[in-house]
Amino acid sequence: MADLSSLSQLGTVAASVQPAAPVHVQKLDKQGRAYATGKRKDAIARVWVKPGSGKIIINDKEFKAYFARPVLQMILQQPIVASNRNGQYDIVATVQGGGLSGQAGAVRHGISKALTYYEPALRSVLKKGGFLTRDSRTVERKKYGKAKARRSFQFSKR
Repeated sequence: MADLSSLSQLGTVAASVQPAAPVHVQKLDKQGRAYATGKRKDAIARVWVKPGSGKIIINDKEFKAYFARPVLQMILQQPIVASNRNGQYDIVATVQGGGLSGQAGAVRHGISKALTYYEPALRSVLKKGGFLTRDSRTVERKKYGKAKARRSFQFSKR
């Protein structure tokens, strides 16, 4: 019986030891930039973040020229505003695939990830805002025998 009681004590000791929380470290390349890939719909964005004056360049254009709609510009700046880092980082991104809305979402996702790689302390703020979650919704494929993905052809009784 003494053996069994010692086993129960071991169980309580093992339960009290908590697994270590994941430690997020800074990930930089040789030029001192943080790199991340952002995705949304069919768009893929490659994003580099480095300290600077706050310039955002997308596909070799100023972001206000690339994304003309104010809504898309706002979407792009959300992670920077949420983390209070306006004018502190230069961001260079190349984005391809999808439409403008998907591309803006992809760049936002990439900026968020790159900011967490450069400054791991920002992770909790960006996670709360939902900027680190990849929005996996994509267009449903068209099925045979249907006009679109789900829409049937018009039914004719006669």
